[in-house]
Amino acid sequence: MHIFSLNPNIFLIISLSPLFGSILSGLFGTSFFGKPVLNRTIVHIITIFAVFISFIGSVIVITDIVNNRSCYEHVLYTWSVIDDVELEIGFLIDTLSALMMLIITSISLMVHIYSIGYMYDDESYQRFFSYISLFTFAMLMLVMSNNMLQLFFGWEAVGLVSYLLIGFWYKKESAIIANMKAFLVNKVGDFGFILGIGLLFSYTGTMNYYEIFDKINGLVGKVIEHDVIFSECSIITVACFCLFVGAMGKSAQVPLHAWLPDSMEGPTPISALIHAATMVTAGIFMVARFSPIFEYSSFVLSFIIFVGSIGALFLGILGIVQYDIKKVVAYSTLSQLGYMTVALGVSSYSLAIFHLMTHAFFKALLFLGAGSVILGMHHNQDIRYMGGLYKHMPITWITFLIGTLSLVGTPFFSGFYSKELILEAVKNSDLYGSSIAYYFLLIGVFVTSLYSFRLYFLVFHGSPKAKNNYLDEGKVISHNHNIDDHHPKESSIVVTMPLLLLSIPSIFIGYIFADRFLFNGLFDNVITIIPDHLSFYKVSLNWHGSLNFALHSLTSIPVILTVSGAIISWYLFLINTNLPVVIKDRFSLIYNVLQEKYYFDFLYEKIAVSVYYIGLFFWRFIDQILIDKLIVNGCANVACFFSRISKKLHSGFIYYYSLSMTMGIVCLVTFFVFIR
Repeated sequence: MHIFSLNPNIFLIISLSPLFGSILSGLFGTSFFGKPVLNRTIVHIITIFAVFISFIGSVIVITDIVNNRSCYEHVLYTWSVIDDVELEIGFLIDTLSALMMLIITSISLMVHIYSIGYMYDDESYQRFFSYISLFTFAMLMLVMSNNMLQLFFGWEAVGLVSYLLIGFWYKKESAIIANMKAFLVNKVGDFGFILGIGLLFSYTGTMNYYEIFDKINGLVGKVIEHDVIFSECSIITVACFCLFVGAMGKSAQVPLHAWLPDSMEGPTPISALIHAATMVTAGIFMVARFSPIFEYSSFVLSFIIFVGSIGALFLGILGIVQYDIKKVVAYSTLSQLGYMTVALGVSSYSLAIFHLMTHAFFKALLFLGAGSVILGMHHNQDIRYMGGLYKHMPITWITFLIGTLSLVGTPFFSGFYSKELILEAVKNSDLYGSSIAYYFLLIGVFVTSLYSFRLYFLVFHGSPKAKNNYLDEGKVISHNHNIDDHHPKESSIVVTMPLLLLSIPSIFIGYIFADRFLFNGLFDNVITIIPDHLSFYKVSLNWHGSLNFALHSLTSIPVILTVSGAIISWYLFLINTNLPVVIKDRFSLIYNVLQEKYYFDFLYEKIAVSVYYIGLFFWRFIDQILIDKLIVNGCANVACFFSRISKKLHSGFIYYYSLSMTMGIVCLVTFFVFIR
């Protein structure tokens, strides 16, 4: 590691400040016996200041990392020693982790400020701030770790806090169902993740990242021996597959994706913080961190391409039929995560991280903008009751438009650079599955534009009464529900200020940093790409700066598809508003499949019910009857039975014993007579 030019204590300050704010607001902001010690104002001041300290520290760290091309590994202490294997607690700070730290703390800071206005009337105000600060701490521990043990701690901690936040309104039944669904689905992924960690540990004898990477070359070509399931399989392939299963759960990839749309039951700031900007990108970060391992398994890389391309297209299509404003944005998150995953699969790890960064800002902007709309509509989330909001909520309107333009990949906006470069990388890849993935992503560009502008037009333009043509389970929406009845108005300054601040990186961050972050060698010492996987290298050969790239793409197929999707949305949802109903009736079978979300929820329910009844059978018949009554208590019951019989024979009267002896002799004589 390089010589420290920074005080190592800065890493402790960055990671522990949000934890300190969470503990204070959780212990002293909640009423246990009477009035809480800390009121609402003090609680949000403490938590915001704590996250602000982490943000400033992250800015200092990434500035030093980028300017000095430095990399720090700092071990805090040795947690345990097992057979000469040291399990350490420490930090690894390089370009990748420093960038993630900046993303997490900046988005978290905006969400903290935004929550002052959004959660103003909530009775659990202090508890909410305690939770989101705790989540920030958990996510920082995940990305700053220098070993797999600490990574797993952060991995599970963000899952726990996500469970608490999705079910924040615990008196609401749908919220409880949603957080349990998220928890269980993530446990499936976590099971694979811990298997991958255990496999790497068993063959390398260490948990430290760099020590594992140094020993990977020795595992190339080796297979697992004497195993029932994975015998003769490549060690690296099985380890990478198990690790990616963990990423599938955390980053909501098919088929472990169904928890994310339902997680919109939590407060809107949570949707922006956890399920758009940070938690769902943990899997993307993890695969990029383990690139020195994934590069040696072409099979797993092709599997990653396959999973990501399906999510990018088919999960995005579901956004077209959604009417909940937050769920439309949630399905766009699933689609964009698919783009990141495909980028990982074609070994363009830095592109995946770059899209992670741009997506974090414009998707947080869209979710917080959706929350502002929900406030203006008095917590009505159905977009069919909206329309014409640009006149009433101008700041929310313009910032939401900026987020939409960045999401669909409009030239010169941030999302354009990351998405367009991913398409180029997939196009230049020679890995199996990349060809079909390229066409899936191209169609996904059109689909993204279609549902994004559908949402934008229905919410901010048109007449709200025109929405009464849309049907909901065969019933026309009541004319009494329209925008004029709600008297919407622009949100308060604490809500709109984060929107304005997030708009700046949503527009400029791609143009400014694409060249420096992608083509200036910042990730060379962090990410490993073997010579056989040169898709990103081919992209770099055709790169001539952000301006030229945007100008040359104005007539490209992705931009044409983006414009086409916007025009079709404009026609369908502003001009000929009866046509969507006609299309829905004409293709009712497809529409029903999309409404049922490809029946994944139905499948999950059947699996859950089957597991429940299997467990019930084992409990009642195997555990209670076979084990408890027959095996454990069976011997005792037999002894008790014979003791009750023998007890009646021992009466103490001599004539009973004489009779018994006589009957016994008669029986024996009779027996021997018949035998002879």
